[in-house]
Order: sequence, then C-alpha cells, then structure tokens
Amino acid sequence: MTSEGLFQCDIERLYYGDFAAVRDTRLSIDEGKITAFIGPSGCGKSSVLRCLNRMNDLTRSFRLEGQIRFGGRDLYATSVDAVAVRRHIGMVFQQPNPFAMSIFDNVAFGLRINRIKGNPQELVEEALRGAALWDEVKDKLKKSGLSLSGGQQQRLCIARAIVTKPKVLLMDEPCSALDPIATRKIEELMLELRKQYTIVIVTHNLQQASRVADDTAFMYVDQITRSGYLVEFGSTKQIFDSPKEIYTQQYLSGVFS
Repeated sequence: MTSEGLFQCDIERLYYGDFAAVRDTRLSIDEGKITAFIGPSGCGKSSVLRCLNRMNDLTRSFRLEGQIRFGGRDLYATSVDAVAVRRHIGMVFQQPNPFAMSIFDNVAFGLRINRIKGNPQELVEEALRGAALWDEVKDKLKKSGLSLSGGQQQRLCIARAIVTKPKVLLMDEPCSALDPIATRKIEELMLELRKQYTIVIVTHNLQQASRVADDTAFMYVDQITRSGYLVEFGSTKQIFDSPKEIYTQQYLSGVFS
C-alpha cells in the first residue's frame, strides 16, 4: 500500500461478532477519482465501503482490526466524531430511500440535522441542480419525495447527500433497483459529480464499473473461511484489459459470479 491517496485502507480483520467478514484488504483511494469495488456476493465490498464513513459503527457487533486513514487522519481514533465523519463522507444506498416528506424537505433535512447556515432555498436548489433533478422538480417542490420515479428518487437521495457539501460520496449499488434508462442517468451524473467529489462505488455491474470508474478493486471470498479479501487493485483499464490474478481473470470472463 502506498502512502498516497485520500483514503488509506489497512483492514487486517473486519468482524461482525466472531465472524471475520473481511481480511487482508489494503489499498489507497485517490482524490478526485471514481473507484469501484467489484466481486461476487458475500466478498465484503459493502462492508469495506461502510468502513469509509463509519456506517458499520451502527452495527453493534462490528469490530475493526486495522486502520482507515482519511486525509492522513485515523477515522477510528477515539477523538474522531463518527457523525462528523458522515457529514464529510456522504452515502447513497442500494434502494432509493426518500423520506415521507416534501421534495424540498428531503434535501433540506441534511441542512437541519447538521445545522448548516445559509439560505435553504438556494442550497436546496444548488443540490438538486447538482443531482441533475432541478428541472424535473422545480415546480413541485412541495410534493412528496415518494411521488417521484425510482430513478428520480435516487437522484433526490444524491441531492440530499451532497447538500452538506461532503468531500466524498459513497454509493452502494446505486443502480441495482433502477431500469436501464435511469441507470444511464445515474452513471452520467457520477461522471459529472467526479468534478467536485471523490466517489467510491460498489457494483455488481461490470459494464458500469468499466464505464465510470478510474480505478477498480476486485474482491473475492475465501471458500473455507467465507472471509472476503482484496485480490487485485489497479486502474480500471488494467483490471479489465490485463488482470494479473487468476481469480480476477475468471470473474471477468464469467467463470463465476
């Protein structure tokens, strides 16, 4: 693992109770890029992603052996506030999860809980524009966020995540519940958001990773211990065009999924 990068991940073991869900996963995630985690189900991709903003802390049995550094600072140091971490490292989940409130209030929610000062109308509009949703909802901001289509709901959740102006945006399977047209819009949005944010995504869609990611991490699962681990990490072009490890080659060629 190099000393460069916005994130320095050194996961020796990631536990849920007595189960080591992830082991021996070390990589550096660069600022201003889209980094994708790929691999079969159960290999720990989402667990690693949730380490990056301490979302795993919400699981009582979670325990980490190792270190996650962000901008040179240990995110798991006792002096670090996990809530503050999540403000700077936002997250979008697999299923769109708008709140049962207006479109405006869905986005403004992040402003309120983080006590962010400024003009709410301007900040909400800026976030909706950033999520490529403003033109579609500007005349119905008082309508429920639940009234939107699935793709619009996911972009609403992205707007809610970026309204606090985080440094990083984590996306856990953000298109898995969407149709191809909505998926394409989200992918185009990712490429646009990369100009302002570092983005880390988990995806089962290999074509999606190849289209949007600058770097790709392939994880696999030990068939005996069931622990996931990092097999190979590099530029997306290198991983897809000339993978070095046999498991990476087999996964990309469809030998297993």
